Parts: sequence; structure tokens; C-alpha cells
Amino acid sequence: MAKTIMVVDDSSSVRQVVGMALRSAGYEVLEGVDGKDALAKLKGQKIHLIISDLNMPNMDGITFLKEVKLLPAYRFTPVIMLTTESHESKKEAGKAAGAKAWVVKPFNPPQLLSAVEKLVLP
Repeated sequence: MAKTIMVVDDSSSVRQVVGMALRSAGYEVLEGVDGKDALAKLKGQKIHLIISDLNMPNMDGITFLKEVKLLPAYRFTPVIMLTTESHESKKEAGKAAGAKAWVVKPFNPPQLLSAVEKLVLP
């Protein structure tokens, strides 16, 4: 059975590129347009990994991450932040909220897939 990865980004082109890379590697992909939308789509189904942008309308990536970690079903779901932000303070905030990896845009798909393969839940 394919593993499911949620991609949360307000940019449809980023969701498309990340989604294509993940699907070509055999993953199922769920998409969220921002943190609020993504939270609404977390219905208790198994999510093996979340890839989230940081800067989004309605609910940013750090707030989304904190909300996800409050949900018992997703407390241990690994999260990769995929963002244009590379400031240490942002990375620290992400790490404190529970992010397991930080990938800076523009990214290359093999680099992202490598991070995904290391972190995706069994």
C-alpha cells in the first residue's frame, strides 16, 4: 500500500511540482492550500509525512505544525518545512514546533525525496 504524504502550500505550482515528484516515487499525495485547509483535511487517516510551507495566508506553517502536534493521531507524524525562509530564528521556531527537516526553496526534487525517504513513517 502506498504511503500518504500531505503537501501544504499556498502556491499551486509548488504543490504541483512537489506532488509530481512524490507521485513518481510511489507516494499518495493529499494537498492543503494553507494550514487551516490542511487541518480540516486531517480526518484521522494515516498520514506518513507532512511537507508544509511556512508563509501562508489564514494559518502559517508554524501555527499549523503546532496544531498538528496537538492531534493524538498526528503527534508523531514527521513534518518537513519547505520554504523560502532560511533565517536561523525561523528554523529554530520550526524545530521547536516539531519540524524534523527544513528544505529551502527553490529545491531540487531528488534532495526533497531524499529527506522524505529518511523521515517517512513505516
